[in-house]
Amino acid sequence: MQQRLLESSIQFSTLPKVLEKVNSGRKSNPPPSQFRGDPHPDRPSNFIRQQIEADLAAGTYRERRWSGRPGPQAQHALAAIDPARLRTRFPPEPNGYLHFGHAKSICLNFGLAAEYGGRCHLRFDDTNPEKEEQAYVDAIIHAVRWLGYSFQDEGEDNLYFASDYFGWMIAFAEALILAGHAYVDSQSAETIRRNRGTLTEAGRPSPFRSRSPDENLELFRRMQAGEFADGAHVVRARIDMASPNINLRDPVIYRIRHVEHHRTGDRFCVYPMYTYAHPIEDALENISHSLCTLEFEDQRPFYNWLLERLAELGLLQRPLPQQIEFARLNLTYVVLSKRKLIQLVEEGHVSGWDDPRMPTLAGAERRGYPPEGFRLFAERIGVAKSESLIDYAVLEDCMREVLNEKAPRRVAVLDPLRLVITNYPDVGVEDCFAPNHPQKPDQGQRAMPFARELWIEREDFMEAPIKGFHRLYPGNLVRLRYGYVVRCTGCEKDGEGRVLRVLCEYLPDSRSGTPGADQYKVKGNLHWVSVRHAHQAEVRLYDRLFRVPLPGARVADETEGGMRSFLDDINPDSVHVISAMCEPALAEAEAGCVFQFERHGYFMVDRTDGRPGRPLFNRTVTLKDSWARLAST
Repeated sequence: MQQRLLESSIQFSTLPKVLEKVNSGRKSNPPPSQFRGDPHPDRPSNFIRQQIEADLAAGTYRERRWSGRPGPQAQHALAAIDPARLRTRFPPEPNGYLHFGHAKSICLNFGLAAEYGGRCHLRFDDTNPEKEEQAYVDAIIHAVRWLGYSFQDEGEDNLYFASDYFGWMIAFAEALILAGHAYVDSQSAETIRRNRGTLTEAGRPSPFRSRSPDENLELFRRMQAGEFADGAHVVRARIDMASPNINLRDPVIYRIRHVEHHRTGDRFCVYPMYTYAHPIEDALENISHSLCTLEFEDQRPFYNWLLERLAELGLLQRPLPQQIEFARLNLTYVVLSKRKLIQLVEEGHVSGWDDPRMPTLAGAERRGYPPEGFRLFAERIGVAKSESLIDYAVLEDCMREVLNEKAPRRVAVLDPLRLVITNYPDVGVEDCFAPNHPQKPDQGQRAMPFARELWIEREDFMEAPIKGFHRLYPGNLVRLRYGYVVRCTGCEKDGEGRVLRVLCEYLPDSRSGTPGADQYKVKGNLHWVSVRHAHQAEVRLYDRLFRVPLPGARVADETEGGMRSFLDDINPDSVHVISAMCEPALAEAEAGCVFQFERHGYFMVDRTDGRPGRPLFNRTVTLKDSWARLAST
């Protein structure tokens, strides 16, 4: 059989020779207690960490060898001991943009590898040429790096593509055919589905299941040569058509697709199924712990069956990878279905994949969510074996926590109302000084020009105040933050009764930072910007894209027949575009910079829109969770 494999139309010098272990005397990996970097002993344990620590303690993968690049058993057998104590991987398909659920997987796989002295591979599962594009590859690489992770370390560049393994996958399929573990089925796709059976009824064997290995191999090679149309034949694993696990009822492992691949062009016209390709990719790359979401749990028996058969044939190195499943991320107020995200973009409900309201990493970056916030979020929610629903407020709190620490403070008035200090000199101006970060005095102060006319928030004035209102109203004293105490003396209105400007007088001995300031006890403290020195900027006030926790959930509603589309739950107030008045220091803010606008929240200078000297700001997150109050009312 080995000789016949070498005669295949696709030749691989590393296949398929079974070699004895060599270099057994070489230095093995360090004991489990010697982690590279900080082992983070204070982090909460979970079932994945427990499995990894048990494997390291037992030395399960200590003797595995690594040739420096992916390959089969014969290639690795001559190499030194793998310098990585474990290997994980993040394996996206390049057919779309990454979303928040992918961020959890990235943080988990790269984080565990770093924590335990291993490596994490970025591998593109590009086995479906009809939907994949290079643009998605580039976007995914950018997203992984933006989150703060690297697949290049200590001399290794662990960026891989499943398409680079197509030759090996074909050779492995031929080995399975020759060993009687696979066959070519000529039934239609619909017939195969119908004959697979149900959960209570066994499947019916294909009439082509008894083809000889020689006949199967000839047909498979003719498939590779392009002699047949799409759907004419498939290759199936020969396992058990009566298995209680439907996934073991002779699953399809290869199909014909006459379509150009974005990397291999038209070299291949047969492509592997994901369930066949995925375990092989893991094994070729020396992956020790293959972390998958729960929907792959039923596929684990086939994952193990396939790797065992290939290892028995001497094609894969032992110990084999192990698949471990964890619960995927489920968040309130978002949809993470790729189909639904595509619909949002293609039907124009959002401006694109990087719309700041989208739960994509491209949208998060543009909105101003810090990558450290995602890492904190992933650590805070942990991993579990059962599905659960995480409140979106948890993610927002993580973003606030990071931004509060790093974002410099600035002042912007979002709904401007003119305040005139009638007893201040007409052309007078003086500098008031505000801290760039109140908890970080080493970041210094900035000057804010103070003049006769200022902008304040419209909500900070009421001519007839309600109970508990402590800001500006006739006769009341308030402090203008970093400046003076003022007393409201009235207001001016237009013909329709709308307030045009508020009038007040300042108390000259009340300036902040002077001895006289302490003699005035006021309850109101207002932010402001000088009219003469203000910078006008467009501000986009982003909020949650959906107005209900479970968009599209079915409800018992007689008026709607109990059915809803997730599109029915789009929040009509998810974005408002306003013109704000900003302090002069914001005029030259660079794209990508994030600030806390005092009293309002965190805002980022948009990277896409705006221009030098005319920054445009996106609201990242408010200072407090306003949705919690809405939910309680």
